Amino acid sequence: MTTFNLLLVALIQGITEFLPVSSSGHLILLPSLSGLDDQGQLIDVAAHVGTLAAVVLFFWSDVRLAIGGVGRLAKGKIDTTGAKLAFGLVVATIPVVLVGLILKLTGLSDQMRGIAVIGWAMIIFGIVLYWADQKGPTAKTAADWTIADAFKMGAWQAVALIPGTSRSGITITAGRMLGYTRSDAARLSMLMSIPTIIASASLLSLDLIGTAPDGAMRDVAIVIAMSFVAALGALSLMMKLLKAVSYTPYVLYRLGLGAILLWIAYT
Repeated sequence: MTTFNLLLVALIQGITEFLPVSSSGHLILLPSLSGLDDQGQLIDVAAHVGTLAAVVLFFWSDVRLAIGGVGRLAKGKIDTTGAKLAFGLVVATIPVVLVGLILKLTGLSDQMRGIAVIGWAMIIFGIVLYWADQKGPTAKTAADWTIADAFKMGAWQAVALIPGTSRSGITITAGRMLGYTRSDAARLSMLMSIPTIIASASLLSLDLIGTAPDGAMRDVAIVIAMSFVAALGALSLMMKLLKAVSYTPYVLYRLGLGAILLWIAYT
């Protein structure tokens, strides 16, 4: 792959991973609409590693709290804030892992990578996000996160395996439906992304053992670095904007892109 192609993939993944606009949908569309070579699973994994590092750094205080609670959780005790957060993240990750394995083993994940699917998902789940953001109450904060809410948000997260849905978008939607504030719904969504990205990257890596081409490490390093920078910038900007604006700008973007994709798919 050319350096330009690598940088393009890294920027798209980094910017869209944590915005409610579907990073997977954009990456699937890149070779389809641009004529560029498909980036392949190795580059996808590298881009996910970069975004993972960004979210861990940005929410390090929460991550450190959860890591500190793993010891208590391993002893079967959920009696500290850290242990509750760690357990909630585990519970929230189970649905997407199970559904992801089913889709991969049955081959359905490849069958859903069409432009029409992405277009419809962009529009439908964009409308759902708008409704939840406008109608959802704002009584809860991240400190109120319960195991029941973690499972519900995790179940919605599994829906994001449909390309174009957006993992962050659907979990933010679930958070707003459950009554969390805009910023806290986003915060929980971002924390949920950590074990999910780890699981996804690990699953993809299993298919890559012993298949990396010569010179691949250079490409991997470029993508990790650029996706990290792009993700950190996008994440910081979104969290700041949420203090003043709603999710409507992202919804409008989804509707516009979805409409274009459906026009392409059906004409």
